[in-house]
Amino acid sequence: MRHQEYWLAGAVESAFQAGKVIRKYYQKPLKIREKRGLGLVTQADVEAELRALKVLKQCEPGFAFLSEETHSQGVRSEDQEGLWIVDPLDGTTNFVHGFPMFCVNVALYFRGKIEVAVTYHPILEDLYTAIRGKGALLNGKKIHVSKTRKMKDALLSTGFAYSARDSLSTEMSSFERVSRASRAVRRPGSAALDLAYTASGVFDGFWERHLAPWDVAAGALLVSEAGGRVTGFEGRKFDLLGSGPQGAEILATNGPLHRVVSRELSI
Repeated sequence: MRHQEYWLAGAVESAFQAGKVIRKYYQKPLKIREKRGLGLVTQADVEAELRALKVLKQCEPGFAFLSEETHSQGVRSEDQEGLWIVDPLDGTTNFVHGFPMFCVNVALYFRGKIEVAVTYHPILEDLYTAIRGKGALLNGKKIHVSKTRKMKDALLSTGFAYSARDSLSTEMSSFERVSRASRAVRRPGSAALDLAYTASGVFDGFWERHLAPWDVAAGALLVSEAGGRVTGFEGRKFDLLGSGPQGAEILATNGPLHRVVSRELSI
């Protein structure tokens, strides 16, 4: 598609601009408030989002957007075209505590498909990008999911959403089952980075419940374009925008491990 490179360039610039804001506030005094059941928000989140959206509106003035802090403006029906999906700071709790596992996410959902994706780690300056049908890159170099075929050799990752605290026993049960079957499970606290690391072969897979579109839109395309598989827990088609008020569940793996991880999560 002739516009893909143009859209990706806009998404990259918006992520860079948000990243500048995040670096400015990192390990500095912050104004912190808690969104009811939805985690923390700081002035860095809000300012980074405004900076990112300004770039995207200039890139495609007619497109709508869906973003974590301002949620939506002019979100269009499915028969209309472009929707920017933005998370200006995925991993705010990590950011607040000075744990450098957070990132910026930008994706374009166009005519029912994710066309471009950007995940940017502003501290490490790692830039993950993907264009539908053209593969995934890390800092301009092609990436691919891992080749791990046995569950006992797998390093996996997961997360527990703020909205899932009432079902923590379910989360811990899944964590225990997968931990027993695999080499290890990590829980870094940024779904978007977990997906980027799955795309680049660091993790062999990732799962989580109760995720918003801005948490996973970019990462889902990264994993798919890096040769991995992305579904719901039981193997159903991953539905980015149709997941309802409880959010999406996502299982992303290198492919060979998908069925066995799905089985552990479906018990």
